[in-house]
Amino acid sequence: MSEEKIDKNKHSDELDEAQAVEPAIDEGEDNDAIEELDSKALAAAEKRASALSEEEKSERIQQLKPIIEGALLALGDSMSLKRMQSLFDEHELPSKGLLLEVLEQIQRDCDGRGFALVEVASGWRFQVREDYATWVNRLWDEKPQKYSRALLETLALIAYRQPLTRGDIEEVRGVAVSSHIIKTLSEREWVKVVGHRDVPGRPALYATTRQFLDYFGLKSLEELPSLGELKDIDGLNEALELESAPDTNISADDLAPKPIDYEQAQQAADEKEAAEGLDPESGEQQPVAEAEAEAEAEAEAEAEAEAEAEAEA
Repeated sequence: MSEEKIDKNKHSDELDEAQAVEPAIDEGEDNDAIEELDSKALAAAEKRASALSEEEKSERIQQLKPIIEGALLALGDSMSLKRMQSLFDEHELPSKGLLLEVLEQIQRDCDGRGFALVEVASGWRFQVREDYATWVNRLWDEKPQKYSRALLETLALIAYRQPLTRGDIEEVRGVAVSSHIIKTLSEREWVKVVGHRDVPGRPALYATTRQFLDYFGLKSLEELPSLGELKDIDGLNEALELESAPDTNISADDLAPKPIDYEQAQQAADEKEAAEGLDPESGEQQPVAEAEAEAEAEAEAEAEAEAEAEAEA
């Protein structure tokens, strides 16, 4: 078996680990919010829906529409089909298929209006159409938060090549990844740690979250723009009014997933530990190097915070 094939298999294991972690977390959050629906009640709902005539189904949809519309407006956030079903008593529980037809009708009713019903990763929600954002944004005095090019490049790399480590990001961007950037992305719940790579130091593997998909109005990662659409990355930077970053040269090709050279990654990790004064055997920080590393990290965080503040100004 070739080394390249081994690398791909290991990378595949990391992807499997990341995909296994996220649904478990999201399902747990959903179950905390609503009471588990009885499987017999769900089966009965499906049976009732299948027995409806076309006229009865149409009448039932018209009964459900205002309830779902009201619930979505009251919640002010995305709502899953499961949570919609939890609004009803067992004897009137609608099937998922019936709810989907209700939602499709509500979507059609929104045509030509200033808002739309859209499906995102965590469910369905009403949102203002992008065409009218200029006027709606004037309801709030504060300026929309702006992010540095460094932060957005880091987020893009995680989104397209997840799961990956800070070292992977640094290899592509050619500069160190500030802890402030990772902290900001984590606090916004756009990225999270989904595992650790099995190399010296066991660096954390980062991946995007369901909140990331919701914020950008996506149902899944498959809806991210294709790499072909991102070829004009300089034009994208100009449109987003991002600060130039002459020390980086990231392109759309850099976002494409690539097999990881684990031997090279291990060598890089060893070199990084040596540079930081880590004992190869114990992994403990040596006293002098520890102070230097902390000072360097603090200076880096302060510099990044100043850059973020300038970008927001």
